[in-house]
Amino acid sequence: MTQKQANLILASVSMGWGTSYLFMKLCVDTISPLTIIALRFGIAFIVMMVIFYQKVILIDAKTLKYSAIVGAVLCSIFIALLFGMKNTTASSAGFLTSTTVILVPILQTFITRKLPSKKIFLGVLVVTSGLALLTIRDDLTFAFSSLFCLIAAFLYAVHIIITNHFARVVDTLKLGIYQLGFAALYGTIGSYIFESPVLPKGVTHWSAILGLALISSAYGFVMQPIAQKYTTPETTGFLFSLEPIFSAIFAFIFLHENMGLQGYVGSLLILAGVFIANARFKKQQKFRISKGKGRLKEGKF
Repeated sequence: MTQKQANLILASVSMGWGTSYLFMKLCVDTISPLTIIALRFGIAFIVMMVIFYQKVILIDAKTLKYSAIVGAVLCSIFIALLFGMKNTTASSAGFLTSTTVILVPILQTFITRKLPSKKIFLGVLVVTSGLALLTIRDDLTFAFSSLFCLIAAFLYAVHIIITNHFARVVDTLKLGIYQLGFAALYGTIGSYIFESPVLPKGVTHWSAILGLALISSAYGFVMQPIAQKYTTPETTGFLFSLEPIFSAIFAFIFLHENMGLQGYVGSLLILAGVFIANARFKKQQKFRISKGKGRLKEGKF
């Protein structure tokens, strides 16, 4: 697989995840968060095991250990996100979670012990301005539910970085599938300890769970580690910045959500900051005019 092919796959993953905010919003008010996690990842794990049984049935201890770690982070992401979505729109949740793209290079600076570039600093400033508009209400109170979405964004960044590392040392297909199984296991245990599990009722809720399981989980979280092996964490984060655009489009079409002027301006600032932080600027070509010959030669311009 080439890096270009990997990036196209990650872009399609981003689109699939954009639908997840719509699906989560449809069932978060009637189904408890840990039950949603157990169902979506459990169904996804079973489906992927049936499809790839011959390739993934033999598993080594290292892959199981790494899958358990990534699965724990995955479960934590959606616990935070589902609690956040109880009192915020699907569109806002998508844009808040997109701050993952800023957090990935920041976390990378702690790993590599190198200061972030100027574009990262500028991107953080722009994103912070957008976050203020998106999370601070008219009465200057902070939308507490937004904090859970930001925690989910931080955990997403951790997930991207550790997945990028693990994908280089174990089989990526096995890692992708078994992380779903562990996330489902953690969600199931948690739902029996902290909640009273209730199965979805009606076509709408089951459709939302199946959408989360098949599109967002089975496809998204299995293809992510496979594709990430052939690209960088920064590029992965950048491609995932498309996720809130898709979530806003789907939420507008199917949920008729309107974030208001302040919300849309904040979202645009977050998106702008994300692109600034991950933009790749080409080096400016420098030319000078050669005296007496009227030809352009390389030099300062």
